[in-house]
Amino acid sequence: MRLNGLKDNEGSSKKRMRVGRGIGSGKGKTGGRGVKGQKARTGVAIKGFEGGQMPLHRRLPKRGFHNLFRLDFNEVNIGRIQTAVDAGFLDVKKPVTADTLVAAGVCARARDGVRILGSGELKAVVHFEVVGASKTAVAAIEKLGGSVKILETKADAAQRTANEQKADAKAAKAKA
Repeated sequence: MRLNGLKDNEGSSKKRMRVGRGIGSGKGKTGGRGVKGQKARTGVAIKGFEGGQMPLHRRLPKRGFHNLFRLDFNEVNIGRIQTAVDAGFLDVKKPVTADTLVAAGVCARARDGVRILGSGELKAVVHFEVVGASKTAVAAIEKLGGSVKILETKADAAQRTANEQKADAKAAKAKA
């Protein structure tokens, strides 16, 4: 085998159609674009345009409510945590946090925190420091002698700070 003998398999690549190269080519004259009008020209951008009529995507009503402040948690089952412990990725002597779960490869990245769910079976005694946990997960963890410490989210901390500021302002107003 030599470099000058290398070639693709038959039929693996198709030659592109060269449009506008004479009537005999089959794609000459109008170049496969039909005749006349805006769409026959280059640079056409009429995605939702309906000739001046109100487009369908603007006629239909908006539906639902999209909360801008919704928190996005990593949901991790206790069975997945047990798999990570068995593989040696998680150290059960230290408390399990969002950062340790990311380092162990259980979560791709820490979003707004980790919430532990109760699906699967946990055999190791593990101490968690997470944003949330389901009742079944807490029961399964505490049955083995582990613990779950619920941390405050950024939104909760901001709300608490705002409430404290309101209380301070109210107290200052009452003194005056």
